[in-house]
Amino acid sequence: MPRICAFYGIVIRMYWNERDHPVAHFHAEYDGRSASVAIDGTVLAGSLPPRAVRLVRRWVHLHHDELVANWRRARLHEPLAPIDPLP
Repeated sequence: MPRICAFYGIVIRMYWNERDHPVAHFHAEYDGRSASVAIDGTVLAGSLPPRAVRLVRRWVHLHHDELVANWRRARLHEPLAPIDPLP
């Protein structure tokens, strides 16, 4: 699964070909835990500590358009663009 960003120990990956979560989403991993997160910031499955969820949601807010563009690329089997981390 391609890594598109990392910040504060959180790694963000995106992979589109899944049956469990047909909505546009990415995967966030932190401290041995992981969650599937919709590109609106909703946690679809899995779990992260509350602080990590807040950071991920802030990142989503800043980079929503880039996430949508990457989702489209992924569905077309094109390379994904890296996205800047939180400052």
